[in-house]
Amino acid sequence: MAKNTLSFVCQTCGAAYNRWQGKCESCGEWNTLAEEDVSGNASVPVSVRSKRKGRTFALESLSGASQDAPRLPSGMAELDRVTGGGFVRGSVLLVGGDPGIGKSTLLTQATSLMARNGHRAVYISGEEAVAQVRLRAERLGLADAPVQLAAETSVEDIIATLSEGAAPRLVVIDSIQTMWTDTVESAPGTVTQVRASAQSLIRFAKRTGAALILVGHVTKDGQIAGPRVVEHMVDAVLSFEGEGSQQFRILRAVKNRFGPTDEIGVFEMTGLGLREVSNPSELFLSERDLGSPGTAVFAGIEGTRPVLVELQALVAPTSLGTPRRAVVGWDPSRLSMVLAVLEAHCGVKLGGHDVYLNVAGGLRIQEPAADLAAAAALVSSLTNAPLPTDAVYFGEISLSGAVRPVAQSAARLKEAAKLGFGRAILPESPRGDPGGDAGLILNPVGGLTTLVADVAARGSGRATQAAKPAGQPRFQRQDR
Repeated sequence: MAKNTLSFVCQTCGAAYNRWQGKCESCGEWNTLAEEDVSGNASVPVSVRSKRKGRTFALESLSGASQDAPRLPSGMAELDRVTGGGFVRGSVLLVGGDPGIGKSTLLTQATSLMARNGHRAVYISGEEAVAQVRLRAERLGLADAPVQLAAETSVEDIIATLSEGAAPRLVVIDSIQTMWTDTVESAPGTVTQVRASAQSLIRFAKRTGAALILVGHVTKDGQIAGPRVVEHMVDAVLSFEGEGSQQFRILRAVKNRFGPTDEIGVFEMTGLGLREVSNPSELFLSERDLGSPGTAVFAGIEGTRPVLVELQALVAPTSLGTPRRAVVGWDPSRLSMVLAVLEAHCGVKLGGHDVYLNVAGGLRIQEPAADLAAAAALVSSLTNAPLPTDAVYFGEISLSGAVRPVAQSAARLKEAAKLGFGRAILPESPRGDPGGDAGLILNPVGGLTTLVADVAARGSGRATQAAKPAGQPRFQRQDR
């Protein structure tokens, strides 16, 4: 028999070493190295493995006819939007999120809808007992759904059970960190066990054509726990986000081989489970502060869906040697760039002020088109000048102070007009159709100095002089 190959594997990041050491050099964690057998199938002699010859397979050309993969709708429009139109046969999805965010609730509703439509849906729980899952189903009003339920952690037993009868159309494993396989001599939850268990379940899904959903735990920084190789093995990685103090949840595709990766699904957590939000703009703007300085409405795009969200800024004098810069829901680097452009080209002195920026509702904005709305909110807070309540802002700011055009301007304007907004502050030459037929008054700006001057002119006396373009006297804030 071949001799087993032993290695010391970090149980946090999966890095392997030839000898034991106290600290992992990859992730910096202490006492996380454990001795594991990484030889693979050690029961097969080396002489037998070396004599095995590969089999030939047919090669095809690029000119062959291709068909779209058949999809199975889940019955939840927001979930189908994120996955690209439904579950693909044989696809594997990895769903991650903070504890208590609603992952089990979402998947319980999805399996129940699939089962009610006549498909075989199986829910395997490795963390809860069958009675606990039934209590959740009763609370959601889904106790009558013909979902096949089990509480099991052995991968071999799960595959043997699912192989009996008709192949399931949807299988949920909650969670992959609790699964274990006999082929690996490690404790459940370790890097080796998670990798081997996921590989066995993925092979079953590819062989039978069942859509497989794996639930993954997350670490303190929001990353899915376990080896990153699992994210490469699956077809799609979905992140379920949300704040504990907020009612709504956002499902975002981080990776998707069968659909876009910039789509989001919006849900609202209620006493009867997750409710789909077909128009998230109304939800994000439902509690907007009208007439308050430092607030601006940004017309953004998430995938193919226009979303209007409120940006809140607070600029206050600091008593610290180094002013604070706090951002929630936006890239801190973009905020630093906007502050530098405001000071260099517009004369807005913020070196002695603390700056706080928040995206209302817990939404995370990733596109640079929010630069113009963030700049308007910052200047509005500095000068105590409320922005027009019927105006939306979008545009990218360059390092030279120019406002650059962004894509899908017509969709942004159409969504703003549908929600009752009357004007839009946007770049001078938007790409494509400017959307003039949306019924909005368009106020194009070519440079950031124009926007700063217009906002400062609306001040109520906090600023002694309105901001003027470069080359003219510039203002500084003076508190009463």
